[in-house]
Amino acid sequence: MSVLNNSEVKVFLLVGIPELEHAHIWISIPICLMYLVAILGNSTILLIITTDPSLHEPMYYFLAMLAVSDMGLSLSSLPTMLRIFLFNAMGISPSACFAQEFFIHGFTVMESSVLLIMSLDRFLAIHNPLRYSSILTSNRVAKMGLILAIRSILLVLPFPFILRRLKYCQKNLLSHSYCLHQDTMKLACSDNKINVIYGFFVALCTMIDLALIVLSYALILKTVLSIASLAERLRALSTCVSHICAVLIFYLPIITLAAMHRFAKHKNPLVVILIADMFLLVPPLMNPIVYCVKTRQIREKILGKLLNICGR
Repeated sequence: MSVLNNSEVKVFLLVGIPELEHAHIWISIPICLMYLVAILGNSTILLIITTDPSLHEPMYYFLAMLAVSDMGLSLSSLPTMLRIFLFNAMGISPSACFAQEFFIHGFTVMESSVLLIMSLDRFLAIHNPLRYSSILTSNRVAKMGLILAIRSILLVLPFPFILRRLKYCQKNLLSHSYCLHQDTMKLACSDNKINVIYGFFVALCTMIDLALIVLSYALILKTVLSIASLAERLRALSTCVSHICAVLIFYLPIITLAAMHRFAKHKNPLVVILIADMFLLVPPLMNPIVYCVKTRQIREKILGKLLNICGR
């Protein structure tokens, strides 16, 4: 039941894919495979970067941070997604729901922050290659990573507390296969104005990250166009391809969902849920693949490890 009496809600209900409940067990197969590939892919990148001294450079440190945030996104949504599609278990306690949305939003903000700092890394590498190593030292990269982690935690830390202060006494049916702040607060029967304002603030921070990424690429393009040699221009731009793909993979579902909620008069719930699920499934799955395909050093190290394992 999605509508209750005035007693306090004890359990929230998540949803799978509307009108396809009978096929959930079959849908769980590709979902499990996507999670498996995402976790193995990001774990492999982390292992390669941490164990190979030749990859202890700023670009690869940032890639390791991206892999950590992708792993976090996957592991945050994994429990409820598998419970729904494998066991048809829709219920989740409010405390577990608030904890899950904290981790999902936290790793989302972290990924957005890492993508921003990676765009700065690409700008420095192209605009000032001679001073790149002296500007982005290992110490500075470590401090930047720590600042990003603290920023992510502090931004989303209020979410569980401002959700817990609300009263839930009528509705308990959520809109996704996992808990989100903006979804949960709509179920409250008490005033959620603080949640709306703070949720908008956090979303604005993420959009500012995107705006700064676009600005970084405008500066990169300006720098590239000042290079006389066409071959050098193409070589400089080719170093940004992986990052551009990661930005598009991460932000396109967010922008699409925001546009649908803002402009679509008659939203198809199935489309909204699929795009929302893609937001958590696709970036952790695709980022390792993109970076393995487009980054020669990562590709060679992984192939070398595989050949060593097969040769034993």
